[in-house]
Amino acid sequence: MAASNRSECTDRLEAIAREAYDRCHPDDSFDDLARRARFSKEDRGLLDDWLAFARRELQSVRNDQKTGAPRGGNW
Repeated sequence: MAASNRSECTDRLEAIAREAYDRCHPDDSFDDLARRARFSKEDRGLLDDWLAFARRELQSVRNDQKTGAPRGGNW
């Protein structure tokens, strides 16, 4: 995978995670979580969980595109 493709994939994953996190945590932000994750094991774990969620969502979208199944998400 080329570096630009990796960067685009990472950007897409972060965008999905950010949208979902910000929707679920109106008094916090994904960017703040990412900042705290540099210093806190607990926040690092939460950040990893949200990125794993984003990976699953992105994979689901790709699978749905292959099969033509409709998708309810905005990504």
